[in-house]
Amino acid sequence: MEGTSLYLPIVILLMQCSPSIPVTVSTISHIVEVREFSDAVLSCMFRTESDQNPRIEWKKKGKDVFFVYFDGHFKGPFEGRATIEAATVTLQRVTQEDAGVYHCEISAPHDSVNLGETNVTLKVLVPPHTPSCEIPSGAVTGSGVQLRCRDQQSIPPATYSWFKDSQLISPPRHANATYVINSHTGILEFKAVAKEDTGHYSCLASNKVGPSKMCKGKHMTIEDVNVSAIVAAVGVVCLVIVVCGCGGFLLHRSGFFSPGHRGRSFWISQGHGAAHISSQTLHRTEDTSNVNYIPPPQEPQDFKHTQSFML
Repeated sequence: MEGTSLYLPIVILLMQCSPSIPVTVSTISHIVEVREFSDAVLSCMFRTESDQNPRIEWKKKGKDVFFVYFDGHFKGPFEGRATIEAATVTLQRVTQEDAGVYHCEISAPHDSVNLGETNVTLKVLVPPHTPSCEIPSGAVTGSGVQLRCRDQQSIPPATYSWFKDSQLISPPRHANATYVINSHTGILEFKAVAKEDTGHYSCLASNKVGPSKMCKGKHMTIEDVNVSAIVAAVGVVCLVIVVCGCGGFLLHRSGFFSPGHRGRSFWISQGHGAAHISSQTLHRTEDTSNVNYIPPPQEPQDFKHTQSFML
């Protein structure tokens, strides 16, 4: 008994000096991935020192931070479509708007360390949708051509495969191949198309979430350049230029564009039975003769202007 009494104060002293156990919070998975319109379980487990009724809060982080669960109730868009067990939350029929980072916070006021927290990231997965395809209807041999395929809704982003006449187009095996396929951007690029590239092309979008989807596809025709038609068109253009040039030269030689080649205008005035003819310009120079026309004199009192017109 005396030995026990000697150790008892030491035990009590050690108990008083031992560090307190702080509130601890953990989760089964920090990243939760679920398909769209299914349920998502965000786990949150805690342990307290002595407080048996800690306060549980869930928040969602983003541009703004808002409460998901507070004061024993779900808030905002989660009201009526979420449940909680201990501190683990289940969100029902999640959509893309529910994706984000969730914060579980446990507060134990009666503990010496009274706050603990953990984060859970929710990713909402979306299966492929029918991709949009951009396929030209035709091209000429030797030209570069791009075929595009895109699904902007799938999460994670889809990868793409191209088909010609229902046969998979394999990725090129060497650098000198006539085409390149980018499975991430969905672009099939021909460096220089040839006649044998004619066919019906379609694209398949795939990811790990759901079944793959294929676009409707389109027929692309590759035609040779019509060299004879191009030569004929160039010849016609050159002929038109020559004819126009020769015509202009002949007109110039004939004096059509010379300063002396001007039209004449005559004014006929009538009065007292006599006609008076005047000319603004009545001067014509020819190779063999030079004729100047001078109107006859007229007495001022005999002139009476009654009517004029242009010939």
